[in-house]
Amino acid sequence: MPVPSVAIAVAWPGPDPGGWPPDHAANAGDTGAKCGNGYKWGPPLPIGKLRAYYRQVGYSRQERLALCALLDETGPDSPTLCAGWTTADLAAHLVLRERRPDAAAGVLGGPLAGHTARLQRRLRQRVSFADLVQSIRTGPPRLSVMGLPGMDERLNTVEYFVHHEDVRRAVDGWAPRELDGSESDELWQRLAMARVLLRKAPVGVELARDDIEPGNGAKLRLTAKKATPVVTVIGPPAELLIWATGRSRAANVRFDGTQAAVATLAGSGWGLRTGR
Repeated sequence: MPVPSVAIAVAWPGPDPGGWPPDHAANAGDTGAKCGNGYKWGPPLPIGKLRAYYRQVGYSRQERLALCALLDETGPDSPTLCAGWTTADLAAHLVLRERRPDAAAGVLGGPLAGHTARLQRRLRQRVSFADLVQSIRTGPPRLSVMGLPGMDERLNTVEYFVHHEDVRRAVDGWAPRELDGSESDELWQRLAMARVLLRKAPVGVELARDDIEPGNGAKLRLTAKKATPVVTVIGPPAELLIWATGRSRAANVRFDGTQAAVATLAGSGWGLRTGR
């Protein structure tokens, strides 16, 4: 008896790789046929292996596609949480980061910051917004560091989650997304980077996730900076990540600590200057 199967697209044609809408499916005999948006159906995949296939579509790719879909809707002149940047500036930044290593080196400041800013302005002026978004959607070049197996997920999960939220949260009426537990766990693991981001904080900082119950050996607290007095920042991993990357006004978190310590942390300007 033949094994039931469907054909899969060579690349995701839509913004939501988390599901399998009917228009994403085809019969096994449709291999090579066009399925919309310039994509073609790949070889048939047994139904029983469908779940394993989706596990290979990492959160970096999921956030990348969702961000691109949102940029298609907003256009180039919408606001972002990155100070002074429109969505066109953000798109140019993401393209440079993946395709120009010399420009990426100046993203966080330093002696190459001016070089990076000039390249970003030039790219925005010379390349259409639609082409910038398509370059982001395509992903990093295969010969780049980010194109190596596993590196996109390692280097871009936080990048694309945060920048997706930069666009979502820059307009009135936004609400936090409901993430599945595995993505929240992935973001929690990535929060180890807070030790670098918060190294200049004027007080000790602990991060505490509140989206799961204690037990089963789950780690619910992370020391971002050892110092006294200590302020504990509490919230789901997604909100803690938004806060730790300098977007404090857009993060749904709460604080536990003395009033003086919390005020010192809030008023210190420890975060990234632009939240990028």
